[in-house]
Amino acid sequence: MDYSQITHFNDMELEKFQSIYNRYKKMYLEPKTSLPMFVINTPVKTHDWEDKLFDVDAMFKDELYAIRAHADVGDDRVPATRVNFGTAQIAAAFGCEMYIPPNNLPCAKTHVLHDINDAVKLKKPDKNAGWYKRCFEYSEFYMENLPEGVEIQLPDTQGTFNNAHLIRGNDILFDFFDYPQQLEYFLDFVTDYLIDLVKTLTPYTTNRDGWFFDWGCLWKGAGRISNCTVHLISPDMYRDFVLKRDIRYLEGIGGGRIHYCGSYPEVIESFINLPPVTGFDYDDSLHSLTDVSKLSPDNVPIYCRTHSGSETMKNLLAGNWPEKRNIIIGTDAPSVEEGKILLNKLRRSAERNYSGLY
Repeated sequence: MDYSQITHFNDMELEKFQSIYNRYKKMYLEPKTSLPMFVINTPVKTHDWEDKLFDVDAMFKDELYAIRAHADVGDDRVPATRVNFGTAQIAAAFGCEMYIPPNNLPCAKTHVLHDINDAVKLKKPDKNAGWYKRCFEYSEFYMENLPEGVEIQLPDTQGTFNNAHLIRGNDILFDFFDYPQQLEYFLDFVTDYLIDLVKTLTPYTTNRDGWFFDWGCLWKGAGRISNCTVHLISPDMYRDFVLKRDIRYLEGIGGGRIHYCGSYPEVIESFINLPPVTGFDYDDSLHSLTDVSKLSPDNVPIYCRTHSGSETMKNLLAGNWPEKRNIIIGTDAPSVEEGKILLNKLRRSAERNYSGLY
C-alpha cells in the first residue's frame, strides 16, 4: 500500500512543517522571542489495540490518520509516528510477564526481581528480548513505508525509576529504607541499560542533529524521562536516590526532557534547572501554568496538558498568559472544525499578549 494516500501532504503543508520545526528550535535557542505552540487532539477512528499490537499495518495507519487530523486542524503537532507497545517494554525485556487489558496497551503482570540482593545477578537483556523483536520489526516497516514529510520518534522507554519499579514491584518502596545500597546498585544498572537502549533505538527514528521528536513536538536532546512513579516517593527520596540517575541518563544520551505527573513542586524544582534538562511536561490539574513557568529557566520549554474547558484554558483565551513565552499547550476538541476555531482563538490571544504574529 502507498501510505501517502493517508497523509497526502501538499507542498504548502510540507513547507509548513519545516517552519514548525524552526519554531520549536527557537523555543530553546531564542526563548524570549518565541511564541507559544499548540497541539489540539481531535477524535480519530482507530483499530482496537488487540489488532495494532499484532498487525503493523493497523498501527501504522492509525498513526498516520492521527497526523492527518492534526494537519487538517493546522496546529503545531509535528507529523511524527511511534511504534507503541506501551510503558512496560523494558520490564518485558527483563522477563516480566505482560498482561494485555481489553483494547489497551500491555502492562507488567509480574515482577522478576523478588529480592533486591539479587540485583547483582541481573544481566542486560538481549536486543530482541521481550517485545523488542517485534518493536524492531515494526520500526523497520515504518522506515520502509514512511510517507514524505512523516517522521519517526522513539518508542516509549520511560525512565530509571518507572522501569525499576516495574521490574522490582512495590517492594522497591521498602528498599529505600531496608537496602539502600542494593537499591542504588539496581538503579545504576537500569540507568546503564537505558542509555545503551536509547542508542540502539535511535537509528530506527528520524531524530537528527541533536533534536528529537516526542509527544508531537520537537525537543533539544535525544530522549525523554517519564517520572510517573516518582509520586510514590518523597521529594527527598527522589533527590537522594533517583535524581543523580536521571542526570546521568540525560547526560549519557545527549540531553532530553522530563515528564512528571506527580504533585510535588519540590521534585520539579530539583531537576528543572539542570543543564541536561531541555524540556518539561506536567499535568495541569496538579500544577498551575503560572507556577511552573516561574520555576523553569528561560530556555526550557514547558508542555502544559489541559482540557479545553479548564480554568487554565479560560485564562489563556481571556488573555491571561504567563511572562514565559516558550510554552506548548496540549488540549482537545470534539472535531476538526472546532479544533480550528479553538486554535485560532488561542493564537489571536497569544499574539495580543506577546505582541507577535504567527
